[in-house]
Amino acid sequence: MILGIGVDVCEVSRWQAALARHPGLARRVLSAQEAGRPAQSQAARFAAKEALHKALGGPRGLSWADAEVTVGQTGAPSFALRGRVAEVARERGIAAVHLSLSHDAGLAVALVVCEGR
Repeated sequence: MILGIGVDVCEVSRWQAALARHPGLARRVLSAQEAGRPAQSQAARFAAKEALHKALGGPRGLSWADAEVTVGQTGAPSFALRGRVAEVARERGIAAVHLSLSHDAGLAVALVVCEGR
């Protein structure tokens, strides 16, 4: 059963401009692994975290660091959830979080589907 869906779009040039204005931004919202990727991948990961927040129903008190986009052996992206984000997912009965990322034509997009038990 689907318990939540979230989508977000991030313009890559806007992400790059924000990084130029706020040099510590990448490290505040991305893990070291995420921050080491190219700008379009960083923008997609930022969009993924925004989409996850929406899919979880927009609860307050979530930390950017508690959701990290990882890449499995097949190359598919997924989330590593920790802390308050993992707690909210458990409280809402979420058994799996599905993630799709794409970037093209200067845009990065993320879709998150939260599936229940």
